[in-house]
Amino acid sequence: MVAIKLQKEENRKAFLDVFPTLAEEVLAELRKYNMPEDAYNWTKQNLEYNVPGGKLNRGLSVVDTIRILKGDAVTDDDIFKATVLGWLVEFLQAFFLVSDDIMDASITRRGQPCWYRKDGVGMVAINDAFILESCIYIFLKKYFKSTDYYIDLVELFHEVTFQTELGQLCDLITAPEDNVDLNKFSIAKHHFIVVYKTAYYSFYLPVALAMHMAGVKNETAFQKAQDILIPLGEYFQVQDDYLDCYGDPAFIGKIGTDIQDNKCSWLINQALAKANSEQRKILDENYGKKDAAAEAKIKDLYREMDIEGLYKAYEEESYKKISGLIGELDESVGVKKAVFTEFMDKIYKRTK
Repeated sequence: MVAIKLQKEENRKAFLDVFPTLAEEVLAELRKYNMPEDAYNWTKQNLEYNVPGGKLNRGLSVVDTIRILKGDAVTDDDIFKATVLGWLVEFLQAFFLVSDDIMDASITRRGQPCWYRKDGVGMVAINDAFILESCIYIFLKKYFKSTDYYIDLVELFHEVTFQTELGQLCDLITAPEDNVDLNKFSIAKHHFIVVYKTAYYSFYLPVALAMHMAGVKNETAFQKAQDILIPLGEYFQVQDDYLDCYGDPAFIGKIGTDIQDNKCSWLINQALAKANSEQRKILDENYGKKDAAAEAKIKDLYREMDIEGLYKAYEEESYKKISGLIGELDESVGVKKAVFTEFMDKIYKRTK
């Protein structure tokens, strides 16, 4: 167990060590255009502030997957290329988060002020988000133009970006913080938001990138990966919704705000689906209010309705379903079961 933990720490350090090189390469592009010094320094800060923070799970998953797919045949060049692709997933994440924080009027991100809230940044952050996205295609061209899967990578990033933006749109118009209307919520809508806003770019994208790198050409393999990873991503987000309400803030590192922020979470949709008229009235009167007393009433109602019990049943059902899909996978299509068990082991019954 200690050896595995040390290996993970080494892999994370090796991953982090590549970022300064990538940042310098972006800045070298600016030098080519004779960018004024203040704009050059601004972009440097944008990169360093927004990209390398966070848990880096998405980026590291690309490297983990290429190690599994290629096994003993994996080369240092494979690891480096997978690390670059992993960082491109993190650039995509940064693009989404900088934009999302503006749209949600968020205050903090990763324990520091959101980029747009930093002194002097403001709405320039919108353009900064565009720059972060453009970096993806600069690096794809630089490192993968000569490969036979270059266009597959470009198309995959474009497709997953669009899917994520569709999920974000549905989320924004369903659950705006300043206009609470629980009639807009539904279990089906929550499913769409979670799948498109989170599952594709967080779970499918890292694995599909590594599959292209490993030379997988079989469309069935990509479909099988999607069939397993999208439910895994949905399960992960439902866990997040659960931990927001039931997790220990001292342990998960944040205080849950979904109830006060009018989030279209799994919990509220389960409550709406089983509420009687009296319970529905309590939900309508208290959900989405910036008020601790109103939040407490919602949590009391969740206890009364045993939403936690529903979640525990959902968790076991999801685990069995996804484990079944992994068990049925025919590895001859070009992808290994270990890719998916690695994900499952990371998230099953997680507490933060």
